[in-house]
Amino acid sequence: MLPQALADLANEFHEVDVSEATGVARYFGIFHLPTIYLYRDGRFHAELQCEARPEIIREVAQQLLAAPPQDEP
Repeated sequence: MLPQALADLANEFHEVDVSEATGVARYFGIFHLPTIYLYRDGRFHAELQCEARPEIIREVAQQLLAAPPQDEP
């Protein structure tokens, strides 16, 4: 669903299996799955949290990416 909803907003998607990459989960403090972080030009913008509907995902991602980058979690 994400590639379709974010087609012109994102050109890469990276999936991390935190059961295998436990260091990544600890580093980012991931406690809930799935966890989706939005980065643009290598800078963290936000964690994407919204209803799992393509139009909602797109709308929320646009708003979060329009805001200035934040410190990584």
